[in-house]
Amino acid sequence: MKPQRPYLLRALYDWIVDSGEVPYILVDATVDGVVVPTEHIQDGKIVLNIGPNAIRDLHIGDDYVMCNGRFDGRVFELCMPMLSVNAIYSKDTAQGMVFPEENALGVPVADPSAAATPATPAGVSEIPTERVAEKESDDTSDDKPGGPPTLRLV
Repeated sequence: MKPQRPYLLRALYDWIVDSGEVPYILVDATVDGVVVPTEHIQDGKIVLNIGPNAIRDLHIGDDYVMCNGRFDGRVFELCMPMLSVNAIYSKDTAQGMVFPEENALGVPVADPSAAATPATPAGVSEIPTERVAEKESDDTSDDKPGGPPTLRLV
């Protein structure tokens, strides 16, 4: 199957923008092929505002994210391989997604410690997950089967 990251990135970008928020991406600047202003890289990472008012000509393809941005008053063409994009989120609400680490083929890399403690993008205090847990715990219905979903004819 094709990697999920480009599809999720496009969907989350649309969701954040449609919600009236500003999308930010966390990029691993150490990945081969990343073209970003080096003076803004901190600890091998850079956080970029990719909102419609901040950049031009955004293209989220299957292999790369490309756009034009302004840094210190000069236009800069940004190019980020899809595997370098670690997260997309709204800075104001901290809602978004941290992508799992993947190999060059887009297959998730098994790392038990990463599953136990997911990374949080820089500038985000936490990515809310408790709402999902609350929703699941509020459901006290006993009529749900314990296995995979099935179709029941009535």
